[in-house]
Amino acid sequence: MRKKTFAAAVLLAAATMTLSACGSSGDTANKPVAVVTDDTSQKAATVLDQPFEKPDLVLTDTHGKKYDLRKETAGRPTLIYFGYTHCPDECPLTMNNIAVAKKALPKAEQDKLRVVFVTTDPGRDTPVELGKWLKGIDPQFIGLTGDFATIQAGARSLGIAIEPTRKDKNGKLVSEHGTQVIAFSPKTNGGYLLYNDQATVDDYTKDLPKIIKGENP
Repeated sequence: MRKKTFAAAVLLAAATMTLSACGSSGDTANKPVAVVTDDTSQKAATVLDQPFEKPDLVLTDTHGKKYDLRKETAGRPTLIYFGYTHCPDECPLTMNNIAVAKKALPKAEQDKLRVVFVTTDPGRDTPVELGKWLKGIDPQFIGLTGDFATIQAGARSLGIAIEPTRKDKNGKLVSEHGTQVIAFSPKTNGGYLLYNDQATVDDYTKDLPKIIKGENP
């Protein structure tokens, strides 16, 4: 397990300056990155000594019902990721990596885990579209959509920068967003572990059993 401890405030300052157009270009300048802080760009995970507070988000789930993030995930191990269903690379890869690792857990632990995918492209990612996309990855994953400004504020509270969907130079709609996955403890509800786009199935497979218990990997 590759890890390094950093204060959440330091990561917040670094991550909010890091933005990528997910799948919009082959240029290295647009390659999605999670955190740029010293040598952490090559680390799969960062353990925070000052955990993030869980975002106070009330959005709409894939069934069209209101979903209060804090209330629904209180006391449960939770992974949160901001992305969009039309993303051709980072988003599906990240979610599939987590899904594969989750299947290695005992059934009881799988049921405890909450994996929340919050869209950064609410204009296209309706509850129905989110539901279809996530069903093909893991039916237990939770998809949330809603007002972009609300979603953006929630992401920023975790040091994740996102911007409104725009057209790239080729006229393709893209959503610029950070690629961090934040793990929240079932004991404190704090976001104490941050994964970047270097995280593999093996990383999640090794770490999830401890995350379920609220322990540091």
